[in-house]
This record gives sequence, structure tokens and C-alpha cells, in this order.
Amino acid sequence: MKPAILLALLVSTALLAQTPAPAPKPKGPVVPADAQWHDVTTWGVEGRGWGDQERKRWYDRLPAKAEKTVTPAVWGLSRDSAGMMVRFKTDAKAIFARYDLSKAELAKVAMPATGVSGLDLYARDEKGQWRWVYCTKPDKQHVEQVIVSDLAPGEHEFAAYLPLYNGIEKLEIGVPAGAKFEGLKPREKPIVFYGTSITHGANASRPGMVHTAILGRHLDRPVINIGFSGNGRMDAAVGDLINELDAAAIVIDCLPNMGPADVTAKCVPLVKQLRSKHATTPIILVEDRRYTNSWITPAKAKFHDDNHAALKAAYEQLKAENVANLHYIGGDALYGTDAEGSNDASHGTDLGFLRQAEIFEPVLRAALK
Repeated sequence: MKPAILLALLVSTALLAQTPAPAPKPKGPVVPADAQWHDVTTWGVEGRGWGDQERKRWYDRLPAKAEKTVTPAVWGLSRDSAGMMVRFKTDAKAIFARYDLSKAELAKVAMPATGVSGLDLYARDEKGQWRWVYCTKPDKQHVEQVIVSDLAPGEHEFAAYLPLYNGIEKLEIGVPAGAKFEGLKPREKPIVFYGTSITHGANASRPGMVHTAILGRHLDRPVINIGFSGNGRMDAAVGDLINELDAAAIVIDCLPNMGPADVTAKCVPLVKQLRSKHATTPIILVEDRRYTNSWITPAKAKFHDDNHAALKAAYEQLKAENVANLHYIGGDALYGTDAEGSNDASHGTDLGFLRQAEIFEPVLRAALK
């Protein structure tokens, strides 16, 4: 190669190296600079049952005092915002979200970031029914995204479900400049769900697809989700906290984290503990869901048989002792009977959660009357 050509190549390469790379284009619509932001703490979220003044973090599920009474595992899991929902009205043509997540783990092996860390938006249609709109897609701990744009004209009521397996440090809902906005205060008399990772929300694709959230929409009632992954064990310390709530109904769904001996030892005392403060509140006992592959794994099938028998015996004992307004949900078909309701045999997919909600709903409707 001639010296002149080589020199020209070297000079051009050096110039290219000094030229800054073009800024990456945004993946979707950009939040406008003049967006109006509304801090959710100014009107409140549903799913927080205890006093604000005791909170170390505003979006924790349990009050700060619980750190001294519940197990360390339950306390840590209570920092996730599972089951919380914020409602608002606006005539905006677009909805924005800006929030900070407490954990860097945005997704899990069998659960996408939309479920672990997403903000899931619903709206009421012209018939007053809740229908899905869109969900954020977090890719870092600070999220600032357009949830949806080009909305139909007019004022709509919205509900946004908070992340299932992450915590929230700060949350703001945004609308375009000039749009009307009204935060809606949390409703009273929630249905309280005490359970395991299934109640917590594993492995829903987004927060609104957990059975607790589906039931909240179908029954049009507020929900408190105190499901603790791997740690729903009918603990008396959690019972004490539930006794502080003015609940419309209490659902006990802890068997996936318990064995027959634990059920026999703890179920009757927990129900009596709750009855001491909730004399007439409906209490619903739920059998363990069956692993979706238990049809071909005999040891799992026997475990479910024994667990169900222990809960049924506790239920019959309570009925014999005239404990009133007690209800029971069988577990055999909670995910369906075709083995298609889970992606890991244990936790529900959206299909499994929907099937579970369909079994819960008539029992809850009857109990709430």
C-alpha cells in the first residue's frame, strides 16, 4: 500500500474514533418534559392495612412494628408491594409512570419483569367493568415510561397494580399538561388473603393476573395480599396483625407451605384467634392446590391427599364446636385438571390463576352476603 493511502486511512480512522456515537433512540414513546406528576402518597393505595405513621417505607405491606413479631423471612418479604393498587380518574389522552424499585432483581427464572417489577394498568369500561389497558416493562430500577397513549376521549377511572416481587421507594402517576386528574382514596372493608408464594403472585406475567387481583376486580372490592413466598404457615404473629384489620372476609390459603402435622397443630388455633376479634367475619379455608404433575408423581399426590385430609379434619372440628361463618374451598382443581395451569408444577401461570379465581369467586360471593 502506498504511504499516502496508508496515511489517509490512519487519519480517517482516528477521526472516526473521536466522533461520538449517536445517542440510542428511545424504545417507545417518550414522556413529555411538561408532564404533570402526582405522588401517590397524597391520596393512598389499597392493600395497606395498617397505620401510616408506623411505616419505615410507605409501600411496605406490614407496619414497622411487625419486624419484632413476625419471622425475619416474613418481614423481608413484606417489603414487596404485592397486591397494592392505586386508583385515579383522568381525562388524559396518555398515562405515564415514574417509580423507583427497591431491588435490582427485576425478573425471576419463571416470572418476567412485568410481573416482578411492573406497574399494571386497568380501566373501567362503559359498563363499569375493569378491563386491562397496559403494563410497564422495567429494564432498570428507575422506571419512567409512557404506559399508554392515544386513549379514547372522556374521563376514565383507572387502577394500577404495583409490583409483585419488588418494592417501591417512590411512585408517581403522570398525565399530559392540562389534563384533569383526581386521586381516589382507598376503599374500606378489604378481603384479606393470607398465604404463600401463590398468593404472593408467583408466577403471574403481570400484577393484575394474580387470583387475588382478579377477585378484587370481579367482586369490585379492595384486597389486602399478605402472601409470603415460602412462608405462609398460619403463624399466630400474622394472625395478630390480621386481627387489627376491619376485614370483609379472611382467606387462609397456607397449605402449600405446610405439612399435615403443621395443619393439625395450627389451623384450629388460628381460626379461633381470628374469631376472637372477628366474631362474624367470613373465614375461608383453602386446600393445597395440587402440583400439576402430581398425576404422575405418586409421592406428591399422597402429600396432597394427606394435607387435604388434615385441613378437612380441622374444618370439621371447628364446625362441631359451632364456629360460625366458616367456608371451605377444595384444592383438587384449583389450576384445572389438565396439568396446564403452571409452568413449574407448583405456581400458577395466568391460566392457573384465572382458574383459581373462578373457583374462589362463588364461595366468596356467598360468604360476603
